[in-house]
Amino acid sequence: MKKLLILVVFLIVAPRISAQQERAITTAVPFLTIAADARSSGMGDMGVATSFDAYSQQWNPAKYAFATQKMGIGVSYTPYLETIVNDVSLLNATFYNKLNNNRGAFAFGLRYFGLGEIELRQTIDQEATLVKPNEFALDGSYSLKLSQSFSMAVAGRFISSNLRFQDGTQDSQAANAFAVDVAGFYRSPEIAYSNFDGRWRLGFNISNIGGSLQYDEGGQKNFLPTNLKVGTGFDFIFDQDNVLAINTEFNKLLVPTPRDFNGDGEITTEDNDEYQNISFFSGIFESFGDAPDGFSEELKEVTWALGTEYRFREAFMLRGGYFNESAVKGARKYFTLGAGFKYKSAQIDLSYLFSTSQVKNPLENTLRFSLTFNFGEEFLND
Repeated sequence: MKKLLILVVFLIVAPRISAQQERAITTAVPFLTIAADARSSGMGDMGVATSFDAYSQQWNPAKYAFATQKMGIGVSYTPYLETIVNDVSLLNATFYNKLNNNRGAFAFGLRYFGLGEIELRQTIDQEATLVKPNEFALDGSYSLKLSQSFSMAVAGRFISSNLRFQDGTQDSQAANAFAVDVAGFYRSPEIAYSNFDGRWRLGFNISNIGGSLQYDEGGQKNFLPTNLKVGTGFDFIFDQDNVLAINTEFNKLLVPTPRDFNGDGEITTEDNDEYQNISFFSGIFESFGDAPDGFSEELKEVTWALGTEYRFREAFMLRGGYFNESAVKGARKYFTLGAGFKYKSAQIDLSYLFSTSQVKNPLENTLRFSLTFNFGEEFLND
């Protein structure tokens, strides 16, 4: 049974540890870092500074203050490890409502990561016990325009990780935690250039700020994936029908780097115990300067992505992107493609991922889907 649990956990965190590097940073509930919607995943898994959409809750909830319609609902489905199993997936649902003053908005989101059905046996001839491990996050946010061009948001999140299995000797309660996000978004007025109009976008989000997850009383603590996202984008507005957006984004986990505390040349149990004693608040600040090889290694802990989106009459969208992570910090490298189709209030988005790394990506050759409905009063944000 324990081997099965270890296998399950490995499958979840495979994107971060499969490079077989001691200095790759691992956290609890890594599903929170998976792009949960097809629009963002079609642009290289980015969204902190892209234009507003219903799925801004994960990327930058401050964008909701720039919503162009009163309300919206988004639902997305992401198969996971589809080449190995067919019952592991990430489901995402969001709802936003813009306030009538055109300055604020609130939103709610649910992300559910189901690991399928697993059969447990103590012996080969024992009748199997079926378990369905899962993790989920329920969150809410409030965003407010502080000026015509800039907004900020705060979000609260409840996280539950139910990976413990009952074996008759211990409880099987889920590990729970609370976290908060702080985000900001800037969107410039439309600027007239010689051959086109343009608009700048900037965004940041510090997400999943909170304590650690602990499955056993007195057992190992697991840091939440506290993460800093910063990004920028520019819209080339050629005319009212044709818009091309170029975006870039940088991410850094604000989690301490595992390291050799006692200087004996290897990371031992004693080092791990000292690592566990770091508080999440101290860990956020330590994460900017604790890499054993100094600043050069700190830079390797930053992932970056490039993405583009072409929109024709706000009815048809084409997307592409590239994501890069250092080979010693996880080795995720991949291209993405995506498309979107909008008819009246409904929009469907699709995305596809091509890995360019020797490390196999759990989402490789996977088609992801999102469905969005925006309705109600329309707002002007110019």
